[in-house]
Amino acid sequence: MPDITFSSPIHKDRTVYAVAGSHTQTILKIAKDNHIPIDFSCEDGECATCMVKITPLGNHGQRSDPMASRLTDKELVVLREHKKINGEDIERMRVEDVSVTPWRLACQMILRDEDLLVEY
Repeated sequence: MPDITFSSPIHKDRTVYAVAGSHTQTILKIAKDNHIPIDFSCEDGECATCMVKITPLGNHGQRSDPMASRLTDKELVVLREHKKINGEDIERMRVEDVSVTPWRLACQMILRDEDLLVEY
């Protein structure tokens, strides 16, 4: 399972090892389980309080192409409202099956088997 490094300008960086079975959990759930203070409110993908910046990390902490779960419909709406993506980005994601934004909602993003940097 992957290492997830949570980084914040006001808290010390912390790396946690995602345990077996965590590929069904959200980033927010993993953060809460490890006492990492990501802000959240609704936990349902509607408020954007838990918006984070995700950087997939390959070998030796270098950036890599993302394998993370697709953006949910709720994320698409909220990220568009907050000008993190636009209509062209959404269309490109649907056609090319690629993520064009590093921004995600921690309550919606399901962990995959990849190391991540989560900036909150």
